[in-house]
Amino acid sequence: MRALARLAALALMLTCGHAFAAEDAPNRKPVKAIGDARLSVGGRGMLPLYLSRDWSMPLPAVSRAVIVLHGRLRNADEYYISANNAQAAAGDDGKSALMIVPQFLAEIDIEAHRLPADTLRWSLEGWEGGDAALAPNPVSSFEALDAILAKLSDRRVFPNLKQVVIAGHSGGGQVVQRYAIAGKGEAPLLRQHIDIRYVVANPSSYAYFSAERPLPKVAASCPGYDNWKYGMGDRPPYLADATPAALEQRYVEREVIYLLGTLDTNPKQSALDKSCMAEAQGPTRYARGHAYADAMAKRDHGTPNHRVWDIAGVGHDGDKMLTSKCGLAALFDSPGCGAER
Repeated sequence: MRALARLAALALMLTCGHAFAAEDAPNRKPVKAIGDARLSVGGRGMLPLYLSRDWSMPLPAVSRAVIVLHGRLRNADEYYISANNAQAAAGDDGKSALMIVPQFLAEIDIEAHRLPADTLRWSLEGWEGGDAALAPNPVSSFEALDAILAKLSDRRVFPNLKQVVIAGHSGGGQVVQRYAIAGKGEAPLLRQHIDIRYVVANPSSYAYFSAERPLPKVAASCPGYDNWKYGMGDRPPYLADATPAALEQRYVEREVIYLLGTLDTNPKQSALDKSCMAEAQGPTRYARGHAYADAMAKRDHGTPNHRVWDIAGVGHDGDKMLTSKCGLAALFDSPGCGAER
């Protein structure tokens, strides 16, 4: 049934003119570089990643771990540079941090780089919503994030870890927002009294908990607009066992910071999701972000543990978002964010 649903969704995306537009061609090319570290995900596949420190040995100097997720191009190498730039910009606030950039590969990457058969690979876009890997086993991309958090909860390696931050820009921001809803990896951290924060920067879309949208006329003409990853319908197996109400309650209790560039306002920006599912949420990333936060604030679930920070003068630029004063505050609790809110 899910295969049929995926085919229907593909047909819908083609109708919306998004799925195979020329502007999307870059994410259909092999990545240039592969992360040099590996993590076993439950013994069912290996996840490549970049690490700023060797976590095969105890790291007592690490009190913060910052996970930065790449976007749809799967260019973890570039995001690792941005992560290191942000750490350097944070000065003393970033010195005790471990920077982690996982890489969610596709089959074309495995073939181009002749990677071992046990390397996890997903469809070109399925990893963004928690879909199962195509090989070597059906491992959800969210299970891969769970495995990273489980590793960080090991007090033998991280005796002084106090906080974990999961951050993403653009496509990575989409992953973080959905994982903040669905993720099951918090439990081992909380048992070790380790806090966790989610930082969602300039994503193209959000997962809604109701059928209402900022542009109802667009939604009315868009079958499937309320399906995952845009809504609660047709959720993948990783989160199908929880009700939408339970997922929403979990989400509002988690610490989430939305970073929105005030200049990310181009409705024709090349990497913007222009499917009708996304268009129903607003014309631009900046508009969609504020509309979503407003919608969550009006829901009957108590006040969300969420904050919205505008990044003045910045458009769709991951490096500038993460190294802005509010970006550094979100990642490292650095001071000076007030002027940009």
